[in-house]
Amino acid sequence: MNNELLAEQLEKLREKYENMGQDMNSYLDGLLLSNYLPYWEYTSVDTLMTLQKPRTDFPDELIFIIYHQITELYFRLALHEFEQIGNNGRNVLPNGEDKGWKETLDSGFFKERVRRINEYFRALTTSYSVMEFGMEKEQFLRFRMALLPASGFQSAQYRKIEICSTEMKNLVHVNHREKFANTASDPAGIREMFEYIYWKTGATELETGKKTLTLKQFEDKYSEELIALATRYHDKNIWSKYLSLPDAERNDPELIAQMKTLDSNVNVNWPLQHYKTAARYLLRDETGVPATGGTNWQKYLPPRFMKRIFFPELWSSEEKENWGKSWVDDLVQNK
Repeated sequence: MNNELLAEQLEKLREKYENMGQDMNSYLDGLLLSNYLPYWEYTSVDTLMTLQKPRTDFPDELIFIIYHQITELYFRLALHEFEQIGNNGRNVLPNGEDKGWKETLDSGFFKERVRRINEYFRALTTSYSVMEFGMEKEQFLRFRMALLPASGFQSAQYRKIEICSTEMKNLVHVNHREKFANTASDPAGIREMFEYIYWKTGATELETGKKTLTLKQFEDKYSEELIALATRYHDKNIWSKYLSLPDAERNDPELIAQMKTLDSNVNVNWPLQHYKTAARYLLRDETGVPATGGTNWQKYLPPRFMKRIFFPELWSSEEKENWGKSWVDDLVQNK
């Protein structure tokens, strides 16, 4: 680095710390004293390797734990992008100067973040063979009993992804959706709509219809947090942000394609990949084996029953009527 460039960089540093009311020389002294940052400290990999705690001695339980942790990390990445969209992104200059939130959402920024979310779900869906074929069936059917009443149903991050994607009324169970058809997802009605959210029916006892312990635990821990999130995102969810774009940008075919891909990824591809895997391990007759939390997976996972669609306005009547059918048809043809 030549002297002129070095002097320019030092001046920028001086201005940066001066704007924060700090002394640059003190920070330079600290830099001289600090140690190099190795990879294992930056990624906390040693700590990460301690977070797998099998409840049994079956070797394949480790696979089950790690893949679920990988899933939650991808969900975290997706939620990071949702936050960026919801808050119009941070305008950070190359020199590190933070200009704060943009006043309006840039359509290019919006489209790129939706594309990223789709990449995360694509990676999850295509890697799910790790779960489908990566465990011995007999091991799974035995170690799963030590996990009761825990269930993937209890992933709060997945529920947050749903809430950050669409208006709350689109997450209401299909049997009650008509009640809220003309309701704006404003803060006043969110708590009532939450009581009818679709996934609650997926965690009821098959014989009695009562809430499972899995659902009770989840509601006790996360209901208020999820309602608060839905309240904050009633005008910051993906659909609301999409509607805030100018007409010309909303009609961008590439953006619409990314939006529809997101809808399909979260509401069709991901649950049906779960369904296919659950069927491999749990389906032994017409009733099948109950999931670990007692969830009614055969009714809860298939999109054709729940008809959960984030952006119904972007789909034709025929597409909505046959929601998820093409995925099943492709699966049958490729068997």
